[in-house]
Amino acid sequence: MTAALLSLSADEFRPHSLHAVERTWTETNCYVDVWIEVLHALGLDPVAAGAFTLSTDFEGDQWTFFKFPPEDLRTLFGLEISELNVWKPVIDHVTEQLLLGRLCTVEVDSWFLPDTRGVSYGIAHVKSTIVPQMVDREGRRLGYFHNAGYFELDGDDFDGVFRLGGHADPSGLPPYVELIRLDRVRRHDPDLASRVVSLTREHLGRRPTDNPITRLGRRLALDMAWLVQQDLETFHLYSFGTCRQCGATAELASSFVEWLNRNDRPGTESAAAAFRDLAAGAKALQFALARVVRGREVDLAAILAPMEQNWDDATATMVQHYGG
Repeated sequence: MTAALLSLSADEFRPHSLHAVERTWTETNCYVDVWIEVLHALGLDPVAAGAFTLSTDFEGDQWTFFKFPPEDLRTLFGLEISELNVWKPVIDHVTEQLLLGRLCTVEVDSWFLPDTRGVSYGIAHVKSTIVPQMVDREGRRLGYFHNAGYFELDGDDFDGVFRLGGHADPSGLPPYVELIRLDRVRRHDPDLASRVVSLTREHLGRRPTDNPITRLGRRLALDMAWLVQQDLETFHLYSFGTCRQCGATAELASSFVEWLNRNDRPGTESAAAAFRDLAAGAKALQFALARVVRGREVDLAAILAPMEQNWDDATATMVQHYGG
């Protein structure tokens, strides 16, 4: 028996424009990326849910690992998201929930995800989040959302994802699983824009009280002597937590502000542009850090200074228009 929520084909699936190759950051993090495509497949607009980007911060040793807050998705679209108690094999939970018309997010090992070929598939054990939407247990086939798309796998990869057969590990801890209830979903809500505006004001009210780019720059200066002694893998982990999360947040914020300009009222175009420039600056910073690690002289302050101004300008414009 096959359990499936949507009629999808990996070959025909077209990702959302937030994952277009023309963007500065084509991927954000595994959780936001998978939600972008899930919302897209459900006929919901992920851009409208981007208000949370306005309250992200530098957390001392990394940028906020940003996620769509469950309460925001409930407010905007009527989705109900909660942790699922994993008391039996994960495949049993996922299959049953699909048959009930629900989805689950599941933490899995990217070693078994063929869409990560060349990065972690069969190479490295890396935690990632997928959303299964088709399970054929007898045929050992899985259709799943992951990162910037929708994919399919089968055979040994199926067993690995669900820890079946030779991949069973009775002593292993159960993965983190969330339940996504869709029975109250709102796809055509005339009040969506007003809901988005309310969330915008709420997140602006929780914005950092000082410039987080300034604090990011200070931490980079402290970490440089340590970072140049590290291997390439450590550098990639470091840049992911700093440059990529900062830049991807800013680019999503830019797209969100553009949505507000189209669907609420104009006047914040300059904030969208400033966030877009901040995203590009974070990409330049990532490349600069790579040169530093290779032993080259780079003026990081020259990159960080305009990024600081971008954040100030974008935030000031948004507060002027929406308060907070």
